[in-house]
Amino acid sequence: MDYAKNMMDKLSIEQAKIELLNTAYANDRTAIARLDPRTLFLWYAFFGIAPWFIHNTIILAGLLAFTVTTTIMTKVSRLILLILILGLLGQGGYLLIASLFFGGDLAVLQPLLLLTVKLAVISLASITVFCSMSPEKLSIGLLSIGVPGQVSFSISYGYRMLPVLLEEYNHVFMCYRLRGKAPEKKGLLYWRMAAYFVKLSVISFYPLLLSTAKRARTTVEALETKGSKNAFTNPAVKKLKLSSLRMGGQDYFFLAISFTFITALFLLGHYY
Repeated sequence: MDYAKNMMDKLSIEQAKIELLNTAYANDRTAIARLDPRTLFLWYAFFGIAPWFIHNTIILAGLLAFTVTTTIMTKVSRLILLILILGLLGQGGYLLIASLFFGGDLAVLQPLLLLTVKLAVISLASITVFCSMSPEKLSIGLLSIGVPGQVSFSISYGYRMLPVLLEEYNHVFMCYRLRGKAPEKKGLLYWRMAAYFVKLSVISFYPLLLSTAKRARTTVEALETKGSKNAFTNPAVKKLKLSSLRMGGQDYFFLAISFTFITALFLLGHYY
């Protein structure tokens, strides 16, 4: 029971909000976080697309090892890694059960494992890139590669709003708990309590949606009052925002190391 209580404390809404804040704002001291956003986008252009077209197991294993290393260097939150692992296991398990149900055999394990490795490489590369940039840095980086100002601002705004929405969801959930009545009998393995909390979790989304719509309208009106439409299309404003971007020696070093490793990996996969 103590172990279960400890796990529930780590999976609370408040802990999830803290993990999100740490990922978005307290992850700028690593070597990868100091790189220019354009460098990270260029690196991600390969690791986010190329694995779909690679079928050599040695190359995929090398790419997986490389992305695992970069993820460790990024110091990603354990909550994000837990979600990633559960997603990969759920995807692979679902496909395995579906293939066995429709007449397949254990021979499907090899292609499923290959697919899981590809998804893991792309997911770890995504975590490495997007967890290394703050919302402001991500917005400026997207603006530098030609993404419209409205889109880049919306992504940055979404990052900033996530902790607020989580906190508000927690308040709504607690209000329902205060107004409701928990089951008197817990049931076998606490299934009655689990069903009760699942029900509260679902119905708590409806007030949150209404509050989010109201908050979005207020934000839009405030932005329009400050002349956001002109700022999104004004070249002088864009030039001012992009003036902080600089590609230095560490950016070229990181790209050179990645290119060298990928070249050696392809040669190794070709000969073996």
